[in-house]
Amino acid sequence: MMDTLLIALVGLPARGKSTMGRKIARTFELDDLDVRVFNNGELRRTLSDENTSSPDFFSPANEAGLAFRDHCALINLQRAREFLNSSGKVAIIDATNVTKKRRKLIEEMFFDMPLLFIECVNTDEEALEANLERKGLLKEFCHLSVQEAVDGLTRRIGYYEKAYEPLDEERNRILVDSFEACILQEQITDLIPYYDRIRDIITTRIVRNLFLIRHGETFYNLEGRIGGDSGLTEKGQAQAEALARYFAPWRIPIIFTSKHKRTQQTASPISEKQEHSSIIVLPEFNEIDAGICEGMTYQDIKEKMPMVAQARARDKYGYVYPDGEGYACMEKRIHRGLKKVFYLNNLNDNIMIVGHQAVNRLILSYFVSRPKEEVPFIYMPQDRYYHIQVDPYKRIFELMPYINSPR
Repeated sequence: MMDTLLIALVGLPARGKSTMGRKIARTFELDDLDVRVFNNGELRRTLSDENTSSPDFFSPANEAGLAFRDHCALINLQRAREFLNSSGKVAIIDATNVTKKRRKLIEEMFFDMPLLFIECVNTDEEALEANLERKGLLKEFCHLSVQEAVDGLTRRIGYYEKAYEPLDEERNRILVDSFEACILQEQITDLIPYYDRIRDIITTRIVRNLFLIRHGETFYNLEGRIGGDSGLTEKGQAQAEALARYFAPWRIPIIFTSKHKRTQQTASPISEKQEHSSIIVLPEFNEIDAGICEGMTYQDIKEKMPMVAQARARDKYGYVYPDGEGYACMEKRIHRGLKKVFYLNNLNDNIMIVGHQAVNRLILSYFVSRPKEEVPFIYMPQDRYYHIQVDPYKRIFELMPYINSPR
């Protein structure tokens, strides 16, 4: 049984364990391995006749709740064991597993086969807060307001924090920053099958479907002005409605936008045509700050600030507007925004970003190898969108029309 493997995830709630488990499982499926994820939370909700979303259910003082959660954990461990004893190659236990007692039980039940613990952490408070808000929209909390759900999740995490014992003695363990997608520590004592593949999976961004959309036409676009916070024209609103009709058959649970109203006005009709979809505003995706040139046309800049126009023409990527920014200094915040998107995204879901011309150019260049000097010239129309897929086997980039075009 040395070619079988049990992976036990470890970590506080909302730290990216489920996403990590799905990412590993999806890649192993592409590798033609028989893999299955055993999620304790899903089993708990299936077996319980009551709503177990209340934070008090997770209180250490709730003996009945503790006994039921232990019962669910044991069932999943037994199912994982049966799976690996038959045709299974990799079983993944998706649970907090934050106590040494629980991990000792796992080691005892799988004493005769390779076992790897993967602990997920995240110290980025903004990303954690956004993840809690996303979880507050889940069906489990449909009877609560988003804020009530977030408050309850925060209390639940507090209970887990009191019992939390990080990995430190386990023979085979990896500590992962799930926000940064990097390995912080690793200790491997035994021969772990597929280990090199697992390390590659942990550090690889996987995208099922990313729809990268530029906002619809604005009044500033008509006037040739840069920056600002202009709203959509009648044509821009029609483009947003066309996008909404086009993407209606897709499941898009989250749409990411900037703080500018033109992206939110474009995203709003799309979200309204989805069964359950929320708009998450990320300031990291704000359009390039043109500083003292905000609201001007390029012709205005050429006539009134010829030195600015000339310097920018020599190095469009590296140039920084006076009191503003440029492509080069935007890169860091754009990449941080993408990290938030990856962290908040369920790998089984599609991703949509409604952004700006310069922003979308930098996002696309994250996936496509283009020399930096070419990035400011990437074609970013308002009547088409980019479709991106990334997995360990392929990368797909398509520029697709959405108006008068079948899906």
